[in-house]
Amino acid sequence: MKIALIGNGKMGKKINELASQKGHFIVCCSDSKTSIETLDLSNADVAIDFSTPDSAFQNITHAIYSNIPVISGTTGWLDKKSEIEDLCIKKKGAFLYSSNFSIGVNIFFQLNKNLAKLMQQYKYDCTINEIHHTDKIDYPSGTALTLKQDIETINHRNITVKSQRIKDTVGTHQINYSSLNDEIEIKHTATNREGFAKGAILAAEWIIGKTGVFNMNDIIK
Repeated sequence: MKIALIGNGKMGKKINELASQKGHFIVCCSDSKTSIETLDLSNADVAIDFSTPDSAFQNITHAIYSNIPVISGTTGWLDKKSEIEDLCIKKKGAFLYSSNFSIGVNIFFQLNKNLAKLMQQYKYDCTINEIHHTDKIDYPSGTALTLKQDIETINHRNITVKSQRIKDTVGTHQINYSSLNDEIEIKHTATNREGFAKGAILAAEWIIGKTGVFNMNDIIK
């Protein structure tokens, strides 16, 4: 598989490392000094985007216009996500977005929804706590916002998200239900970035040859 890597930060470097170990090739790479418009995407089978909130929309748009399927894990730009989805359908392209590509986190998403359904009839206060490294630009994290949206959709109430940024932390997400009598808590803690990178590469392998708009649930199913 030939990959156009959009973004060369912590996640981009980890994807580059693991993709090479699997026998894939990074044919081009954009970063803060190299705009995607200057790259030749014609040799790429797929583009993987882990860029920045300010550049993601432009990067993904360029890849779709170049007829390249796109995997994106960049958060903080989702106010324009519907525009990308409309463009993808119009151009008969392929686009898969996930706020988190870790298989463990996507299982955690399902646990969160199941717990929210169980808690519908009980009077517990619910909060979400998320911790990430100090280099993470957006907050709350995209993962925390997905958890929040899922709970609010099921329980029809506003959920508070508390964000912390701590040096040398990969990522922790914790859901807490509390009452005067007890507390219920579920938590996911990432110990490294490898799980996120593996999930993104899996998604890239999966999307080749497909058209449409997808998410990680389509793969996990």
